[in-house]
Amino acid sequence: MRPEKDAYGQLLWAHYQGKEVFETVERDDGYISAAPLPKAYFSDYEDWKGIEREAMEFVKGRVLDVGCGAGRHSIYLQKEGYDVLGIDNSPLAIKVCRLRGLLKAEVVAIEDMNFPPNSFDTIIMMGNNFGLLGSFEKAQNLLKQFYDITSSYSSIIAHTQDPYKTDKPAHLDYQRRNKEEGKMGGQLRIRIRFGKYVGRWFDYLMVSQEEMKQILKQTGWRVKRFIDSEDAAYVAIIEKRIAD
Repeated sequence: MRPEKDAYGQLLWAHYQGKEVFETVERDDGYISAAPLPKAYFSDYEDWKGIEREAMEFVKGRVLDVGCGAGRHSIYLQKEGYDVLGIDNSPLAIKVCRLRGLLKAEVVAIEDMNFPPNSFDTIIMMGNNFGLLGSFEKAQNLLKQFYDITSSYSSIIAHTQDPYKTDKPAHLDYQRRNKEEGKMGGQLRIRIRFGKYVGRWFDYLMVSQEEMKQILKQTGWRVKRFIDSEDAAYVAIIEKRIAD
């Protein structure tokens, strides 16, 4: 990824350098949101939400952190003694991870994973990173790849948001448009902006718990349990199905 297109990495790099920054997300219908999220991307375990801390109790073995960002989950697990590889498509995000002490961090987009079988025992997709699966079809294809690169008794720990737990007209209208176009209601087309940097457009998927169960069908995975919060966020503990 060219530096001028790495808006996400640029904002992480700016925050790492001590600057006060906001993340701006632009949706393809013109809706724009801005929040001081970079601070959360660098937060310590003690400052995480309860569902994130509880989710870490299900980690086992060799760990792949998909979309590791600034590395908060990977670095925590590394300190706990886990063998962790963090991957992100942002070169600057990976640079920040390494500077913060993550021993294994690589620039790899989720679409370009090429790990051998039995490489990992746990895949974590925290920070709403189930969304990186993009769409129903892409999610099923990537989940099948996850199946191939993990051990027999592996898990996926996935954080997401139920998109339907909203009363904002702009979001409800967007969901209706999606469904009219044959998409999932929570499938977004977004890009990140930071200062003069504008990232590429990409698909991002938020799903209800029932939708997640539908996506998992025929992928070799199933939900073991959900960790719920008081708002729209939840974590799914997903286990590999073992053939009889």
